[in-house]
Amino acid sequence: MLTPAICTMGEDSHRTQYDVLATLGPGRHLMMGDDPRLPKMPDRPTLADFFRHRFVPMVANHLLQSAELARRAGLDETVVMACLLHDIAMAGLVTSDHGYWGAQLIEPYVGEEVGWAVRNHQVLRYFPDDSVGYRYPDAYVRYFGADYRPPDHIRHAYDQARGHRWYMTGRLITLNDVYGFDPGAAVAIDAFEDLIGRRFRQPKEGLGFDNSPVAHMWRTMIWPRNSL
Repeated sequence: MLTPAICTMGEDSHRTQYDVLATLGPGRHLMMGDDPRLPKMPDRPTLADFFRHRFVPMVANHLLQSAELARRAGLDETVVMACLLHDIAMAGLVTSDHGYWGAQLIEPYVGEEVGWAVRNHQVLRYFPDDSVGYRYPDAYVRYFGADYRPPDHIRHAYDQARGHRWYMTGRLITLNDVYGFDPGAAVAIDAFEDLIGRRFRQPKEGLGFDNSPVAHMWRTMIWPRNSL
């Protein structure tokens, strides 16, 4: 297996791909297709299949907890759906700039407002809003240090989002985020099957096989160790 370059930057292994290639020959090949360590995905995978078989369990549970909090608060289905998907990139692809990656991943399948909220929750979470009782998370002080300040591109994106008509949808994601990642408060994806049916345009060919502009991103999660 060749570890993706993005996962090895800054490490010695970033320079060792030739070493791996040199070991190939009869009976020894690079992995392509199903990784035997992972559950095999259905031929036409659904969003729920990715929750069950591909997403990092802690992040999947976090998303489900967030959506459940929003639903219990009586918030609109648009907000609940956005909460269910807000960290989807962290669950299966990449953590850096996860709001942007996540928005791209879901935009062909959700309403425009949900995609906007997922993209912009990434910047909104750094900035308090007293009008709804949102304050900078204590967890971020622990994660990044008390002196951390978001870079300028995040501050500029926040200024733009603050004046947007869907600002509050993104803000409600941050308000219903679960910064403690409580592993004991498990919620099943089954509880949101009806919501997904109404708010997520599941392609009949299955996610990854509908020739959408982002199908390759879903296929990467199906076969994450494909060498090419």
